[in-house]
Amino acid sequence: MNTPTNNTSVATKNVVDNAAANGSFKTFGKALRESGLADTLRGAGPFTLFAPTDAAFEQLPSGRLENLLKPENKKELISILNYHVLAGRSSAAEIGKMTEARTANGAMAPIKLEAGKITFGEAGLVSTDIASSNGVLHGIDKVNIPTRQ
Repeated sequence: MNTPTNNTSVATKNVVDNAAANGSFKTFGKALRESGLADTLRGAGPFTLFAPTDAAFEQLPSGRLENLLKPENKKELISILNYHVLAGRSSAAEIGKMTEARTANGAMAPIKLEAGKITFGEAGLVSTDIASSNGVLHGIDKVNIPTRQ
């Protein structure tokens, strides 16, 4: 069950540490560490981070995650993770007004609002507006794979 997370103790953590503290984003945190992006996303920002849940990573084809985490695939992993990052701090309400957004990997991600549900790329938002000291975190139900990497 999602509980409100907009409190001052949460807002003192950056987007990476908030994802780690949540407990639903362990695989995402590991991918950030392996890619070297964790330190970047602990920086000043602000960032809007769309974090795939552990369940989202489980939907990847068998062996895909393990392959991405290999050192020789670091460039591809970074591209995929950067596709989940926007510059600036965007709330779910603001995102719902967009039709697309330029991600940190340079590709445009489509955004849709249908029947009150927001999708970012092919992923639905499952938790929103987790306030962080350097941005905002949104949980998503699928790992988005950019078409241009």
